[in-house]
Amino acid sequence: MAMLIAARRLSAGSALSDSLRYTSCWRFFSTSFREEKDTFGPILVPSDKLWGAQTQRSLQNFDIGGERERMPEPIIRAFGILKKCAAKVNMEYGLDRSIGKAIMQAAEEVAEGKLNDHFPLVVWQTGSGTQSNMNANEVIANRAAEILGHKRGDKHVHPNDHVNRSQSSNDTFPTVMHIAAAMELNKRLVPNLKQLHTSLHSKSVEFKDIIKIGRTHTQDATPLTLGQEFSGYAT
Repeated sequence: MAMLIAARRLSAGSALSDSLRYTSCWRFFSTSFREEKDTFGPILVPSDKLWGAQTQRSLQNFDIGGERERMPEPIIRAFGILKKCAAKVNMEYGLDRSIGKAIMQAAEEVAEGKLNDHFPLVVWQTGSGTQSNMNANEVIANRAAEILGHKRGDKHVHPNDHVNRSQSSNDTFPTVMHIAAAMELNKRLVPNLKQLHTSLHSKSVEFKDIIKIGRTHTQDATPLTLGQEFSGYAT
């Protein structure tokens, strides 16, 4: 108990200096702050950002990495998809409908990439992705609260009790990894592979009359056309 009290006093006493320290890094810059609280006590959060106390502590405790090491955007968007779906199901099991609909609207904004600036964390964090899960919970909770006419940080929409209801970071992070992978496969990898196949096939036709020596085991082999060689790449 004594250690917990000391930790809370230390957190409260150093909140301003720590917050000011982390406003000068690549992640964000702010000159005004609001106070948010968690089990360790109060902490100052940039007033123009939607994240809350736990995200702010992650910024301070994991002061490593740079812009290129931020959590990938597809993961962030996938969190929006997941949280929206969770809210929809949770409304069927007792979640207040006004809160649930606000969460769905806020989560949709995350899924559309409209709130990317409110996800500052890097990939260097706990193995289960707890910080990023809470980052998503806090951003969606504060945005949902705004939609309902409340202030950021007043917990009218609670990050854990409402947004993270029926979930755990051990479940959410593997899920968003699969969602993000599926989206990237469909939107990027597969279309680019098709384009590559088309290009290689066109070259096999273009080079069909160019004869060359084949090579195998570092030696000359049977003659073939360059088109045949490229047809192998296309296959």
